[in-house]
Amino acid sequence: MHKPVQWGVLGAAKFARQHMGPAIHAAGGARLAGLATSDTAKAEPFLEFCPDLTTYDSYEALLADPEIEAVYIPLPNHLHVEWSLKALDAGKHVLCEKPMTLQAEEFDQLIAKRDQTGLLAAEAYMIVHHPQWQLTRKLIADGAIGRLAHVTGAFSFDNRMDTGNIRNRVETGGGGLRDIGVYVIGSARYASGQEPEAVQSAIRWENGIDAFTEIRAQFPDFTYSAYVSIRMHPHQEMVFHGEKGIIRLTAPFNARVFGEARVELHRPGLEVQVTRFPGEDHYKLQVEAFGRTIRTGEDYACPLEFSRGTQEVIDKVFAGAVAL
Repeated sequence: MHKPVQWGVLGAAKFARQHMGPAIHAAGGARLAGLATSDTAKAEPFLEFCPDLTTYDSYEALLADPEIEAVYIPLPNHLHVEWSLKALDAGKHVLCEKPMTLQAEEFDQLIAKRDQTGLLAAEAYMIVHHPQWQLTRKLIADGAIGRLAHVTGAFSFDNRMDTGNIRNRVETGGGGLRDIGVYVIGSARYASGQEPEAVQSAIRWENGIDAFTEIRAQFPDFTYSAYVSIRMHPHQEMVFHGEKGIIRLTAPFNARVFGEARVELHRPGLEVQVTRFPGEDHYKLQVEAFGRTIRTGEDYACPLEFSRGTQEVIDKVFAGAVAL
């Protein structure tokens, strides 16, 4: 039996409070040991579900504690690279919220630091740890829908009233594409095992951030179309359309929050096979997989190289976009 990985969190972000903090606390092989925040009031909700949590008044103080082995970083996007590097230099394994970088080439210094230190560093791309995505990948690879011909993706929500949100601010690396584009792009790459050869895009800009983005791409074996928006009614869906069937995911990115995770396999004769995953928590599964990699050397499903590939596509979307 391996000793639980001792986790620290840099910053009392809402997402850490609602999702990742409880996931670390609940995960097997993990212990939520520390939280760095200068605001004691923000620490109170964490202490409610984790009473033995140690609080630190600075990020540096948490990183200096030799008892902390791994850190989760939910800071604003523009701070991800800086604090990931600082954590690795302090000897900590790093799980950083997406997007881990704002440009693909920034991954190179993270990869180099990871290799230099021998520590695990990864973007918190939790969906690849969910069994609905592992099933989808297997179904495609096994030919369950024949040759994959086209993939469509959609992810939207509306936060226009939350003007102070980091997603609505240019200076914090906001916008819809960086926040949720990683899902419609990365999931297609993960499930198909292919990389896009050509990318076209259109963006509706609002106060310097992308409020709506449409993406079209050509992969080696299939075409692709997707959109993301932070100014539309909440919706998410991924569809993999093959010559002999369809795979449809109805809650592909926020399973249990947006709805029940389910994989629909549409076959000839209007047959539909539905596999449901009502209780799976991909945040918890992510923490457990991260810990197994640290303790046993198990391959990690989302290495930095994979995340760099998604960021490369995002960079192309920004670079080639026409304005709507």
